[in-house]
Amino acid sequence: MTWPQIRARLRRLRRLPRRRTVKRVALALLLVVVVPVVAAAGALRASYAGAPADDAVTRGRDAVWLGHAWVDGRRSEKDLAGLKRRVAGTGIRDLYVHAGPLEHDGTLPASAYRGARRLIDAVHRELPGVRVQAWLGDVVAHGGTDGLKLGSAATRDAVVASARQVLTAGFEGVHLDVEPVSDGDGGFLALLDSLRPAVRSGGGVLSVAAQQIDPLPSMHAASRAFGGRKWWSQGYFAKVARRTDQIAVMSYDTALPWESLYGGYVAQQTRLALEVTPTGTDLLMGLPFFHTDDMGHHGSAETAAAALRGARLGLTREDRHRERFGVALYVDFAATEGDWRAYREAWGKRGQ
Repeated sequence: MTWPQIRARLRRLRRLPRRRTVKRVALALLLVVVVPVVAAAGALRASYAGAPADDAVTRGRDAVWLGHAWVDGRRSEKDLAGLKRRVAGTGIRDLYVHAGPLEHDGTLPASAYRGARRLIDAVHRELPGVRVQAWLGDVVAHGGTDGLKLGSAATRDAVVASARQVLTAGFEGVHLDVEPVSDGDGGFLALLDSLRPAVRSGGGVLSVAAQQIDPLPSMHAASRAFGGRKWWSQGYFAKVARRTDQIAVMSYDTALPWESLYGGYVAQQTRLALEVTPTGTDLLMGLPFFHTDDMGHHGSAETAAAALRGARLGLTREDRHRERFGVALYVDFAATEGDWRAYREAWGKRGQ
């Protein structure tokens, strides 16, 4: 054997332990990632097990998000008759009608909801007892991006003025949906502190669309490290809930791949929200009435039926007799007859 061949063999021998070390490190890292994921999946499946209580059904405090077509002239009397057919006899009390979006400075052009009065009068005529709230939303500015600047007092004042404006137009409440709001955002809390008394003085209710609660401790912090703002801590959720009359958790767009995991997740979110929502605040769990398929939403997993079962299980386990509880259906223009049937049969039919 030549000297170069000997040196080559020695080099190969020296590399062997290194390769084993690399493999061991890779395996350890894989276990660090996989074991918590498997454990979390198992916990969600367990949350979806069991049977909800027979009386875990509508309390008559449910809601549905309605698209902008209801106030811009695109919906007809025939559409209203269809809405009446779906809503009458259920627990739906609130319609969140898209009346915005807000401008980035917080203002709202009256032209955005020019057909509101006709809709409100028609709903009062055809669906007595159902309230029509103005759904006002915008994207929140972060790191120099365009959007609503919650830290600006002038912007917050403009949002309050816009709320007064829609109440004067006949809406019976304001449903605020600005997102994403970072966990701990003081500007958002300051906005709610100003908005609630203004809405109440106008005879309305303040409703807020809320982000999901940390499914694992400090999940919001981990998400923010990668530029995400999906979750709130349970403590911040509680602060928001204390400043509203009604809070609707957007418990969809979870990226979960299977129905059992998603249903368990909704059960978990329901429990977490019930633990900290004041008894005087209506808590609504948002349900998917849409069927898109992308990275954040798998239509085969995020079904209305799974969400309803999850909400019922969470209510049964945490606060079975709570009256100020309901579900919110997102969104009317993407819903199927199957979605409405699932709502009626599992939860929403009055007197069941």
